[in-house]
Amino acid sequence: MTSLLVRIFIKNYRETGNGRVREAYGTFASVVGVCSNILLFIIKLLTGLLFNSIAIIADAVNNLSDSVSSLVTLVGFKMSGKPADSEHPYGHARMEYVAGMIVSFFIVFLGFQLIKTSFDKILHPDPAKISWVMIFVLVISILIKLWQCLFYRRIGKTINSVTLFAVSADSRNDIIATSSILLGAIITHFTGFNLDGYMGVVVAIFILMSGVHLVMDTMNPLLGMAPEPEMVEMIEKKILSYEGIIGLHDLAVHNYGAVKCYASVHCEVPAEQDIMISHEIIDSIERDFLKTEGIHLVIHLDPVVTCDEKTNALRETVERIILKISPDIGMHDFRVVWGLHLSKVIFDIEIPFGAPWTDQEIVKLLKDKISQENETYEAVIIVDRK
Repeated sequence: MTSLLVRIFIKNYRETGNGRVREAYGTFASVVGVCSNILLFIIKLLTGLLFNSIAIIADAVNNLSDSVSSLVTLVGFKMSGKPADSEHPYGHARMEYVAGMIVSFFIVFLGFQLIKTSFDKILHPDPAKISWVMIFVLVISILIKLWQCLFYRRIGKTINSVTLFAVSADSRNDIIATSSILLGAIITHFTGFNLDGYMGVVVAIFILMSGVHLVMDTMNPLLGMAPEPEMVEMIEKKILSYEGIIGLHDLAVHNYGAVKCYASVHCEVPAEQDIMISHEIIDSIERDFLKTEGIHLVIHLDPVVTCDEKTNALRETVERIILKISPDIGMHDFRVVWGLHLSKVIFDIEIPFGAPWTDQEIVKLLKDKISQENETYEAVIIVDRK
């Protein structure tokens, strides 16, 4: 059913990499959420008032808050689709992440509210009441929420939206909450023991934990996340496939929304190669990445001396020293300033986050080992964390 609705209401629905199409997906999902949640709110509110059920009225208010969440999501997608301007030269696509965080905070807030309401019901239980009409309304509500959960998840996967994943999780929480109300009402009817408040506490704790997890998930893209290993591997392999590129380092990837990816990298080229040829190569790489991968790539050119046997031999010596310390340490930008009494050995090293050394410790260790090779060598080392 979701696929049919998408084909009907979203033009060019297959072009999910297009910002306008992505915005259309988000708008469509948000409008569906607002309409379906308002419908549930009206049905549950009337049922709760008719049968004097505080639990159902509270669930109705929860659905009303879901409508607000859908409106926030709608605003987020609309604002994320705004073009770049002088104050936001990279566009507004990260507003989608902000909207997702607002929805997540709504979930946490509702969890706290449900805990408070549930304890009130435990201390002051309502008389047990049940009706087949009430059961029917709750079952229909659960089915609608199940469809919503699957609908949001399907759209979220299609456009890779953390906001819609958050809304999908919120719908899943609503299924659990409404199911607990239904189960508690049935048990209360047959046993006379009112479980409504106790079930509410369990559900509230689950919703709180889910909300905190979603806050972290939506916060990470705003803080800046490491790129997926598959993307890093793809970029490295593609760059190294170009003739005239002999190495790369200092790759940095970041995004301004799900469809705006920017990257920078240092590419090593033979110092003997004509500078115009090297420049033409990196220009080609930048154009190709934008055209085929949609990545705005900026390349810094690093010339590397490859025909000096003395420098190459010392490079291999330093590489062996580093390898003995740890295979996880990388080296780049190696060069030597040869002198009669003192030669400067200059290079950068890449150390992974979580390595057991501080920058000062690893620099001292390497300097000592290099000077042991030849006391006229003075190492100048720059540390990068990768």
